[in-house]
Amino acid sequence: MRTLALVPPPPPGSGADVAPEGSGFVRLDSPVGRIEIHSRGFAVERVAVESEGRLPHDGLDERPDALLVAARTQVRDYFLGVRRWFDLPLRLTGSSFQRSVWSALATVEWGRTTTYGRLGETIGSPQAGRAVGGAVRANPLPILVPCHRVLGRTGGLTGYTVGAGVETKRWLLQHEGIVHREGPVAVP
Repeated sequence: MRTLALVPPPPPGSGADVAPEGSGFVRLDSPVGRIEIHSRGFAVERVAVESEGRLPHDGLDERPDALLVAARTQVRDYFLGVRRWFDLPLRLTGSSFQRSVWSALATVEWGRTTTYGRLGETIGSPQAGRAVGGAVRANPLPILVPCHRVLGRTGGLTGYTVGAGVETKRWLLQHEGIVHREGPVAVP
């Protein structure tokens, strides 16, 4: 298993929340729609999947750098089925709770799944299923931090807010050979 290279968020008031020199983005086509990958300060910071035919920076020219070219290649290789993990510096910006969920999520390997409850247990908050779900939903790095690998507690396909929603999640799970149930399944 690989070690995830997490870059800390910039300190508050540092001015790093404004697009500085060294920020950029690239796009690529994929089976789930166009994808935009954003970086700032030598770390990938955001991944957007086309939703309703749009990406955040449509109409703007790409601003590639070596990191973004590598990220685009790795994501393209994932969709070709030749890459099962990513070797990129990632910046996860969110609350400490969100970052703990995303860090745990990043350890879920290709072809494997977890549940919201198991993620809660992993971070020491076994009763925080809904809060974990909120953190998963807010993941700024879908695909790289694999929120699509989270299923309901009975293995059912649950909501997804990336790209075309559940259709995108279903495609990603099938791409990785993950068996799942359609929709939430009632617990007896």
